[in-house]
Amino acid sequence: MRRVVITGLGALTPIGNTLHEYWDGLKNGTSGAGIITRFNPEKFKTKFACEVKGYDSANFFDRKEVNKLDLYSQFALVATDEAIKDSGLDLEKIDKDRTGVIWASGIGGLETFFLAIKQHVLGDGTPRFSPFFIPKMIADIAAGTISIKFGFRGPNFSTVSACASSTNSIIDALNYIRWGKADIFVTGGSEAAINEPGIGGFNALQALSTNNAEYKTASRPFDKTRDGFVLGEGAGALIVEEYEHAKARGAKIYAELAGGGMTADAFHVTAPHPEGLGARNVMKLAVADADLKPEDIDYINAHGTATPLGDISEIKAIIDVFGEHAYKLNISSTKSMTGHLLGAAGAIEAIAAIMAIVHNTVPPTINFKVPDPDIDHKLNLTLNKVQNRNIDVAISNTFGFGGHNASVVFKKAEV
Repeated sequence: MRRVVITGLGALTPIGNTLHEYWDGLKNGTSGAGIITRFNPEKFKTKFACEVKGYDSANFFDRKEVNKLDLYSQFALVATDEAIKDSGLDLEKIDKDRTGVIWASGIGGLETFFLAIKQHVLGDGTPRFSPFFIPKMIADIAAGTISIKFGFRGPNFSTVSACASSTNSIIDALNYIRWGKADIFVTGGSEAAINEPGIGGFNALQALSTNNAEYKTASRPFDKTRDGFVLGEGAGALIVEEYEHAKARGAKIYAELAGGGMTADAFHVTAPHPEGLGARNVMKLAVADADLKPEDIDYINAHGTATPLGDISEIKAIIDVFGEHAYKLNISSTKSMTGHLLGAAGAIEAIAAIMAIVHNTVPPTINFKVPDPDIDHKLNLTLNKVQNRNIDVAISNTFGFGGHNASVVFKKAEV
């Protein structure tokens, strides 16, 4: 099959609004958590989240564009623009019929939907909806908007699998290039769900941390005192390219996109399989798809949401798949810093894994204080500070409501 590489990256996150700011935030163990500023959270059980800081749409879009774009689509376009520039692609020379977009969002334009319904309910009942209501809201529109802006006419669609969505988008891009359907893809994901229904809905599920007294350190994967995830927002974009195509144009290559796996728990709407069955199977499939063995893996960017059940089941799965080699791995959850970006989590965490390979640096799991007796702490969970080691191969795990599991494997680029 055709080989596939990563030639461009873009990031807009709660700990940095560009790729390099994001990587600095990861290395420095920066917490992106803060009291919510988007709305008054006083009456909500959770009053904090990991918001993107200092974002001003006017710096990227004119007023007419802003009126047509939900925040999740704005985030998508900003991250994509950075990734394309980073890739060095000459948009006047590439074959745009063989350049596609596969973009993910778990929810899409939630804020657009909420504000329109709120306005309708508070009115006199007369339907007064913007003509942009539907196209701003739907979860596929970011992919369409990216293709329209840059003129990419290849395969174009959106993947939706809850928190596994953008990992699925990366795997789809990998396979479409392998099959010869395209040469280049913009892929990744974006999410903007820090609003009343986002916080309120996840509160009702008892999925979010309610540790308002210690909000800065509330995202604490693998810690005994963890009480749920911290909601995040933002976007991650990757330029995925066929290897010979990238080499022919002299592209900078960050890493090889070596393989991916997808499974289902077939167990519960929101809870993970207690023995990590789907997580175990998906890592096995991803490693095999990359034509590697478990002992070839150096680092796992864990799903690690800081939910009581999820962290335990993922660690069980890692031990099942890697056996004794599990104790030679580095494992970390960067959600401890960024919070959980839902459908965009896989994109920014794939970027974290790629940058870890490039710099031989493992970003930490911050906020750890109390060992959990149900988690084997002989594992190297990269607690509280960055660690340096050679990383030739890394896995990024994402698992979503509905039992969706996706894992992707990156290899160090050949020199």
